[in-house]
Amino acid sequence: MASLSILLLGGTGTIGRATAQALRAEAHRVTALIRPNADASALPGCTLIRGEVTDPRALSQAMTGADAIISCLASRTGAPRDAWAVDHAANLAALQVAVAAGVRHFVLLSAICVQKPLLEFQRAKLAFEAELQAAPLDWTIVRPTAYFKSLSGQVARVQENRPFLVFGDGRLTACKPISDADLGRFLALTLTDPSKRNRILPIGGPGPAITPLDQAAMLERLFGRPVPVRHVPVALMSTIIAGLGALGTVSSRFAARAGLARIGRYYATQSMLVWDPATQRYDADATPEFGSDRLEDHYAAMLRGDVADDRGAHAIF
Repeated sequence: MASLSILLLGGTGTIGRATAQALRAEAHRVTALIRPNADASALPGCTLIRGEVTDPRALSQAMTGADAIISCLASRTGAPRDAWAVDHAANLAALQVAVAAGVRHFVLLSAICVQKPLLEFQRAKLAFEAELQAAPLDWTIVRPTAYFKSLSGQVARVQENRPFLVFGDGRLTACKPISDADLGRFLALTLTDPSKRNRILPIGGPGPAITPLDQAAMLERLFGRPVPVRHVPVALMSTIIAGLGALGTVSSRFAARAGLARIGRYYATQSMLVWDPATQRYDADATPEFGSDRLEDHYAAMLRGDVADDRGAHAIF
């Protein structure tokens, strides 16, 4: 397999770092455009160029000789202004420079939740997806299901003998979570597999699909004791959102909190699986699987102290 020259955007995030590692394992040459104050040790073996991703000069410098771009850019909070600035505008700036530079392939890390766009960050992602598909170069859009880090927030709760929280009956949602390492390998694979060009690719980790109650059962096995489960009514979230929304009419701080609460309610009520518009249902069987890493093993590694809690803005609990 020929070595490719790859420009990686969003490389200092957890998925970006895993993608860089996967690219280097395949002997690709990786250049990462990182923020001026970013930690340079996060991407060993990569050529680092410091600058803002919206700066055409920095982009042009980073893109010199690139065969392809992988963008792992994503807004940190999902708030509307942040989403349109990063998920849409920053990616669009990179795409425009890529077209001018003659880059042949643009791989976008998107999200499976854009199938049912009820939130502004999903609309921002879809707007860029449309721009990418219309651009005069090959493209691949990867829509992963849930990440391990997004499902790890209650490990510490259970360690402290606090109850595991679920919404509704605990079976409202399901997902096939994928590890950063497996997702990085999948993103790298899109560069050399012709069947993955000019396609939207939903992808999950190895099945079966997991509900919140399944997550609680995993922790029971790992702790070797019963884990109490507390059921939170979804209606309570709606009441909180309504209250924050009312306060948000006079306070931008409360408006922002209402927006984050809406994101939380979305993930509490929508599965991260392929959506079948014909049946109006999420379909676990239709959700592709990749890799070998499993969530329960990730929980075990967290309890051993082998991996850190890297949720950042993914933290809900």
